Amino acid sequence: MRRLRVVSYNIHCGIGWDGRFNEQRILEVLKEIEPDVVALQEVESRASGIDMLEWLAKGTGFHAIAGTTLLRSDGHYGNGLLTRCPVIRSSLLDLSCDRREPRGAISADLDCGGEPIRIVATHLGLRPAERRDQVQMLLKLFRESPDDRAVLVGDLNEWFLWGRPLRRLHKYFKATPSPATFPSVLPVFALDRVWTHPCAILRKISVHKSRKARIASDHLPLVAELEF
Repeated sequence: MRRLRVVSYNIHCGIGWDGRFNEQRILEVLKEIEPDVVALQEVESRASGIDMLEWLAKGTGFHAIAGTTLLRSDGHYGNGLLTRCPVIRSSLLDLSCDRREPRGAISADLDCGGEPIRIVATHLGLRPAERRDQVQMLLKLFRESPDDRAVLVGDLNEWFLWGRPLRRLHKYFKATPSPATFPSVLPVFALDRVWTHPCAILRKISVHKSRKARIASDHLPLVAELEF
């Protein structure tokens, strides 16, 4: 029996609820959780002068895949994937819509103790119309190999549980629990989500609510326990 702990964590560029940048707090929260795979959103190098993803990869000893969506002369910004499991292959999907902030997804096929699994990590747009289009593009990644184990994880920016993008995802993956992760000090909204295919491999979804997690970012980490 293989077990995999997958986490979605919007780290808010390393800026905590107290308004201070502190990359060490993000690393300590990850060490509290002891994950196998982490989908990161709002990973930035400008605020710190360091490559945040590379720094976290070194601190955890994980493989890192960058999903940069914004390139600037003074740094970059976007998604990131950290994984304890070896990476078989990976690719980036552009989910950008005209005149909106660039968005993307990381698709990674991992070797989990000899068992393959596809992880797709993303951060969707702020407007409902762009999220509807982005979900349609994301679902193509899963329809390529419909019999394979797969996980969709990330910050979907969907404020309402009955939104059309969520209905489309539920239709393909089946509905999953949606505990609130935002804002971190008093979570009300389920912005961070995870779905699995097949649904049966998902054993538990929870929110990591440690004292450090409540202050390290404006989102709490979402933790999914998989078993197959």
